Amino acid sequence: MALNPDRLFPIEPDARRVARELYGEVAGLPILSPHGHTEPKWYADNEAFSDPVSLFVRPDHYVFRMLYSQGISLDDLGVPDKHGRVANTDTRAIWRLFAKNWFLFRGSPSRLWFEHALESVFGIDEKLTEANADDIYDRIAAALPTPEMRPRALYERFNIEAISTTDGALDPLAHHDKILASGWKGRVLPAYRPDAVIDPDRGRDGFVERVAQLVALGGTTMSWEGYLEAHRVRRAYFKARGATSTDHGHFNAMTANLSQGDAAALFDRLITGPITDRDTELFRAQMLTEMARMSLDDGLTMQLHPGSWRNHDRDLFAGYGADKGADIPTATDYVKALKPLLDEVGNDPRLTLILFTLDETAYSRELAPLAGVY
Repeated sequence: MALNPDRLFPIEPDARRVARELYGEVAGLPILSPHGHTEPKWYADNEAFSDPVSLFVRPDHYVFRMLYSQGISLDDLGVPDKHGRVANTDTRAIWRLFAKNWFLFRGSPSRLWFEHALESVFGIDEKLTEANADDIYDRIAAALPTPEMRPRALYERFNIEAISTTDGALDPLAHHDKILASGWKGRVLPAYRPDAVIDPDRGRDGFVERVAQLVALGGTTMSWEGYLEAHRVRRAYFKARGATSTDHGHFNAMTANLSQGDAAALFDRLITGPITDRDTELFRAQMLTEMARMSLDDGLTMQLHPGSWRNHDRDLFAGYGADKGADIPTATDYVKALKPLLDEVGNDPRLTLILFTLDETAYSRELAPLAGVY
């Protein structure tokens, strides 16, 4: 396989030379990962990963969505359905199926990530094929139980200084508490992700119940002011466990700045019903502004990554639930959408707002000019 050391660098010789120089200056620096998609349970329990499929295939929707798009059943890949049932538990058979179809990943980031991990972590420089699938499976499986492959050891081996997980507003953060109590020096920080108690479209049937849970955890009342105070309480709970940021995965970047009376009336409609699509969009928009206001007080950096139509595949969502790779990028407006929030708090030096985008056309047209002003 022999990964090229210049992979991802420009092909033009002078630009590649500059890229090598720049990379050489930073390659040895510690990793600060503010949006790392890892599970706090890994670091809390520090248990060995069980098998190659559970490490590389089953948890990675970028891997199995490619195979699904070519007609391979998620059942055959051992992906749990929405009830947690696993149709295929034969991990070696799943790995062989993965290897047989590895050619599908040519030119994809998934191939780059996987082959980088094989070579740099496991010392395997052979290209995965149907013929060597069992051998590579066995070599990975033999390495996984060793102390060097435990999550904390990998954290230290990769020279990570801090990594932030993403945790729901209702999460008790028990794994984070266990990490803190263990005496281990690694910094695994929670990030406050309140989407489930802000966005009624994240399961309308349970939205009111989730809000009630939030209010109960905050020790407040089922009212607009009580709801906001519950968020403040939970943010403080997260911050006490090391959180430095909030994280918001809304459908779009729309914000609003309603009067408190209008916002309270909107909240009451969402709790008592019936509600409209306009109500849910306006509530999400208002809550982004409210979250920004709270960041002025508690100092949490605000992350917003809009522009993904989540769970676009109806049948996949119905059978297997959310986050199974069917998130499709959409064109995203930032200039008009963020103006109500920016009018309110955009010039306050206490606010740090990080904007992610899946719409590359927005970089020079919208995001760079916005960053050049606020």
